[in-house]
Amino acid sequence: MKRLSTLAILAVLILTAGTVSSFAASRVVTDSIDSKALGQCVKFNVYLPDGFKESGKNYPVVYLLHGLTGIYSDWMTLGNMKLVADELIGTGEADEMVIIMPNAGHPDTHKVQNGYFNIPGGYNYEDFFFTELMPKVEGKYRCGGSKGQRAVMGLSMGGGGSVVYCQRHPDLFSSCYAMSAWLDQKVSDNPKDPNDKMYLESKSVHENSALAFVDNADKATLDKLRTVKWFIDCGDDDYLLELSFNLHMKMKKAGVKTELRVRNGTHNWEYWHLALRLALPFASRNFTAGN
Repeated sequence: MKRLSTLAILAVLILTAGTVSSFAASRVVTDSIDSKALGQCVKFNVYLPDGFKESGKNYPVVYLLHGLTGIYSDWMTLGNMKLVADELIGTGEADEMVIIMPNAGHPDTHKVQNGYFNIPGGYNYEDFFFTELMPKVEGKYRCGGSKGQRAVMGLSMGGGGSVVYCQRHPDLFSSCYAMSAWLDQKVSDNPKDPNDKMYLESKSVHENSALAFVDNADKATLDKLRTVKWFIDCGDDDYLLELSFNLHMKMKKAGVKTELRVRNGTHNWEYWHLALRLALPFASRNFTAGN
């Protein structure tokens, strides 16, 4: 029995080693764009699945957005996204895909502008995203190209950005997965420093409120929102939970189906790492060909 157990363990180790080796063939590369919309160079990471270079085929694409105070590399260094994507693709739980992780901020939120929306003063991030980033990466990395082959997701500030991008451009995305999403923000009419970058970002979140969008949506807009698959995911101890719940209820009342998950956790990377394991299969289930 002892010899059989040893042999069984060795067999498992050999199989595991082979699996890890195949997973490791994926790559994450860093690229950049000299953006006219922003007047600066914007870096982004790109996850390329195993066999990308040799296949020559077009892949579905996920835009994976970081949060406030974060940068483009956070999903790699803090969220272990390569490991998660490799495992999910390797087991067949997620499709082979290209994942784009663009920069939209800086840890110094008071001096450097963060955010996924256009902000007066030359920070035209939404213009950059749709007119510069998407065309470049989808052409260069053979991905996306249609609503059915494109998804967007993100955490906190990036979760809110994902929702609003899908609300405004439902013809471009098949699904949206919002993690701990920053969906609205109360701001003072008389701030201490109206030029403070953090105040400007908070104000932009309020002016681009995902909740107000649903309240003000007409029938034609709601019909378009129903063509997107929505998933809202927030921890039970997260300070943004009420916003996620309110969005879910507003969408439900408006007849737009959303999935809501409230799991044990708070506003941290442990939660978002696990959320990614749900998000990539969700996006994969909703990829479609030909549209």
